Amino acid sequence: MAEETSKKEETFRLEEGFEKIEQLLEKLSDREVSLEDSFSLYQEGMELLKQCNARIEHVEKQMLAIDEEGQTHEFF
Repeated sequence: MAEETSKKEETFRLEEGFEKIEQLLEKLSDREVSLEDSFSLYQEGMELLKQCNARIEHVEKQMLAIDEEGQTHEFF
């Protein structure tokens, strides 16, 4: 049960991360944003993207692959 809750929380945080990246992209497309602010938004977006990618990689490593004989193996 705790593992299921953890997966839901991880998915929720991942979705939040992607939503935040979308918001940053919208701000970056605003012509009124200064160069300094654009750079800060870009840095924040890159950090969020890095965190999201790390979460995705973590989940991928936990996935199981099923071979032709029906045996499961960890996905690396």
